[in-house]
Amino acid sequence: MAELSILQYVLIGIIFIWSGFVRSGLGFGGAVLSLPFLLLVHNDPLVYLPIISVHLLVFATLTIVQSTLAERRAGASAAMASSSGQLDQPRSGAPESPKISTTVNWQYLGRILAIMIVPKLIGVFGLITLPRDVMSVIIFAIVALYSLTYIFNRPFKSNSKILDVLFLMLGGYISGTSLIGAPLIIAVVAQHLPREQLPDTLFALWFILVSIKMAAFIYAGVDLQLIHHLWLLPCAAIGHVVGLKFHDRMLASDTQVFFRVLGSALLAISLIGLWQGLLG
Repeated sequence: MAELSILQYVLIGIIFIWSGFVRSGLGFGGAVLSLPFLLLVHNDPLVYLPIISVHLLVFATLTIVQSTLAERRAGASAAMASSSGQLDQPRSGAPESPKISTTVNWQYLGRILAIMIVPKLIGVFGLITLPRDVMSVIIFAIVALYSLTYIFNRPFKSNSKILDVLFLMLGGYISGTSLIGAPLIIAVVAQHLPREQLPDTLFALWFILVSIKMAAFIYAGVDLQLIHHLWLLPCAAIGHVVGLKFHDRMLASDTQVFFRVLGSALLAISLIGLWQGLLG
C-alpha cells in the first residue's frame, strides 16, 4: 500500500469495520458495500482485494466452524433428551441415533461451482492484467447497477434455468474481477436452498471462490499486503462481532429503508468514481 495520510488510514480502518459488520449482519455484501468507498480513498483495486480475500477466508471459516459446532451440540442435546425419555418407556427396539444435519448443502454447492468456475478464472485473469483505472471503472459501473436495485427495491430474480445459469456465470466472472458478484449469485441460490442452509452454504461458496482468487494472486506475484492485515483484520473482526449481535434482528426487520439509503450512497459514490475514472 502506498504511503497514505493518517486520515486515509483512519478512513480505511472505519470502512473495514463496516465491511465486517455487513458481512456478518446480512450474510453477504462485505466487499460490494465497502469496495467503492475504499477506492475513493485510494484508487487501486489490487491493493484492497487481497486484504478483503483474506478476511473472507478467515470469517467464512469461523462461521462454518461455529455453525458445525452448534449443530453438534444441538444433536447431542437431542440425543440426551431422547435417552432420558426412553428410560420411562418400555423398550421396543434399539433407539434411533439422532441425525446431525449440516447447514452447508455440499451437493448443490458442487453443481453451481461447475457453472461458475470458468467465468471465475476469466475474471481473475482480467483483474491481474487490466490497468487499475479500467478495473476501477468496471467496479464502479457494477456497483452503480447494484445500487439501483437497492434504491427501487428490485433485487435480481431468476425464474428459469437459463437465467440461473446466466446469473451464476456473470456472478462468477464479477467475483473473479472484484469479489462483488454476491447479488447475482444470491438471486439464484436463495431460490433453491432452504433458509437455514443459505448463510453457511454461501460462506462455503465464498471460501472456495476466494481461495481460487488468492491462488491466482500468489501465482501472479501480486502483493498480498500482509503487513496491513495486522491492523485491518482486527478492524474487520470488530465489525464482525457487532454484526453477529444484530444478525437476527436485521433479518427479522424491514430492511427496505436501510437498503434505499445505502443504495443512494453507493450510487453517489459510484458516479463520483466513474467521473474521476473517465476523466483520468
